[in-house]
Amino acid sequence: MLKYNIRGENVEVTDITRDYVEKKLFKLEKYFTDTSNSTAHVNLKVYSDKTAKVEVTVPMPSLVLRAEETSQDLLSSVDLVTDKLERQIRKYKTKINRQSRGKGIKEIEIRNEIADEESDSVDEEVSMFDVVRTKHVSLKPMSSEEAILQMDMLSHNFFIYEDADTEGINIVYKRKDGRYGLIEAED
Repeated sequence: MLKYNIRGENVEVTDITRDYVEKKLFKLEKYFTDTSNSTAHVNLKVYSDKTAKVEVTVPMPSLVLRAEETSQDLLSSVDLVTDKLERQIRKYKTKINRQSRGKGIKEIEIRNEIADEESDSVDEEVSMFDVVRTKHVSLKPMSSEEAILQMDMLSHNFFIYEDADTEGINIVYKRKDGRYGLIEAED
């Protein structure tokens, strides 16, 4: 069973809202054999123009589901984002290998000290190149096609992964012409 991490920005997450979100996301579990170690991260936002945005990210062992929708009503946004996630799962269900290939997952850590936010205006030019966010990535073995599917599901412009055949670290990216590029790291 999925765990839920539901938080609100400019909106209180009531028990009724929490139950509604959990009920809607529960229907996605039928597509997976084991969701016991997965947490659905749900962010509910209400803006000053009274629109509501719902963002859902569900990191699974073999893929990451992510969708966001905005509408005039918070519960409608929940419905829309759930439908979007379900379409994504069905679309990619046959294309993404959801089983471990018996290989260990390589971990990549990118570390850099975050610049002090109270820097002088003199340091402002230098600080624009400082890393302000660090992400830790677990590289899963997959083909370039699977990486492109993951990238598209996440609505990202690039995706880093371990090539299942060569065991090398590769990056697929979306080109300006809408096609895809591949960067293969050399040892």
